[in-house]
Amino acid sequence: MITIVTGTDTGVGKTVATAALAVRAAVHGKVAVVKPAQTGVGPDDPADLDDVNRLTGITTLYEGVRLRDPLAPTTAARREGVPLPTAEVHAKSVDGLAATHENVIVEGAGGLLVGLDAEGGTLIDLAKALTKPYTFVVVTRSGLGTLNHTGLTVEALRARGLPVEGLIIGSWPEKPGLAEQCNLEDLPATTGLKVLASIPAGAGDYDQETFTKAVPGWFA
Repeated sequence: MITIVTGTDTGVGKTVATAALAVRAAVHGKVAVVKPAQTGVGPDDPADLDDVNRLTGITTLYEGVRLRDPLAPTTAARREGVPLPTAEVHAKSVDGLAATHENVIVEGAGGLLVGLDAEGGTLIDLAKALTKPYTFVVVTRSGLGTLNHTGLTVEALRARGLPVEGLIIGSWPEKPGLAEQCNLEDLPATTGLKVLASIPAGAGDYDQETFTKAVPGWFA
């Protein structure tokens, strides 16, 4: 199975959620993790897949393209003069990994409709080009605004007939306030989807042993 991780925005915790999903999937077989487009890093800088490796120990990692500026892939590539692989090319790489791994986790860049290629392709186009079974997971914030952002993202997926497994709250505060507590109840009502997991704030700083042991408790 291919799980495509998207977010309601940038900085919502997609990378840590990707790592948590990879740990969950590893119980059922070999796992590969894919980042089609990584922005905001230099050629030798640590990036999102390095964090996934550090947190999970998973070593089958594939980065499609790396861009210097911390912008949408299309914008960063234009500024850098770098040609982007098409969404279909990314899909072929993901399908290839899915042929040899029971689970492939794909982490998108930013939100669902952020451009991945020069033709205007997005994570949606990557998904539609896949030949192997897939589903989306939406990573969302815990605080004010999340009901609207999450509802819009889920609505965009459903309008295109794309499968969605559920939601992950990317950073759950140690002391949630009224908004967070209400959102935990209201997100399923707003979207019709389960909250699969709530990841504690700061989990991205855990060591590998602590992270992998904690993951099962985050998933309902």
